[in-house]
Amino acid sequence: MRFRRLPFIAGFLIVPVVLYVIYVVSPFVQTVFYSFTDWGGFSDTQNFIGISNYTRLFQDDIFLGAVVHNAFLLVLMPVVTILLALFLAFMLNVGGREDSAGIRGVRGSSVYKVVLFFPQVLSVAIIVILFQSVFRTDGRGLLNAFLMALGLVDPNKPVQWFNSPDLVMWCLLAVMVWSGVGFYMVLFSAAMQSIPKEIYEAALLDGASRGPTFFRITLPLLWENISVAWVYLGFIALDGFALVTGLTPDTGGGGPDHASELISNVLYRAAFTQGKFGLACAMGVALAVFSLLLAIVQLRITRRDRIEF
Repeated sequence: MRFRRLPFIAGFLIVPVVLYVIYVVSPFVQTVFYSFTDWGGFSDTQNFIGISNYTRLFQDDIFLGAVVHNAFLLVLMPVVTILLALFLAFMLNVGGREDSAGIRGVRGSSVYKVVLFFPQVLSVAIIVILFQSVFRTDGRGLLNAFLMALGLVDPNKPVQWFNSPDLVMWCLLAVMVWSGVGFYMVLFSAAMQSIPKEIYEAALLDGASRGPTFFRITLPLLWENISVAWVYLGFIALDGFALVTGLTPDTGGGGPDHASELISNVLYRAAFTQGKFGLACAMGVALAVFSLLLAIVQLRITRRDRIEF
């Protein structure tokens, strides 16, 4: 009976498996192959050069600097985004006063949810235009004008947000957190609403305050959602190509003086500006391997036994 089912199952699987191999697996294999060549991208000449492209990556100061910048975002962006999203979700669902209807969120929580989720409906192009106005480096920028009005910044020396090597990565971090925290706030809110309110009410009757309630009840029950969010935010931190290209100075972004280069920007410039597609493929393979290892390590670190309620 088992052998009779095999042709039937194979008939359904053969088409999607073939399409997956052609459109997903094949490009990966081609990229690995090109990473061992000196292919320029605009000719059929592809000389095999071994691991030379990979050894060049470890000798390229700009690429190594991009790895450090990606690591900066990889460490801080998920932590800040998840902490803010958890705090907002907790306040909007169980942060209000207890009344006859039981535990509820702060007053106006439904409005806050819409306002906080609003950045998710904006395209990256609109976010770039918006924050170009916020971080303008003259007195007409929103942030500079606000600080000047408070007397914290000299009008003759406005803060050079994206033009400052010391500030540019912090500005990018702020933009990435702003654009992502609303989505994860909604994700955690949905998970939090599945927790029976009786658990919170019982904890409050036992004298538990909001802090212990969050750390003893909410956080353990949301751990699976936090683990998934951590992996997704890690992938976002490894990309950031559009934001860096649109917001930071120099041709193609990454400035000033390569102070905000990310791996994706260095890869794009090597392929489409310098015509080094073989080297760019080596960067892509390194980035893919690093992303895979990141996902495995994060899932292993955050793995916990499932809590039933």
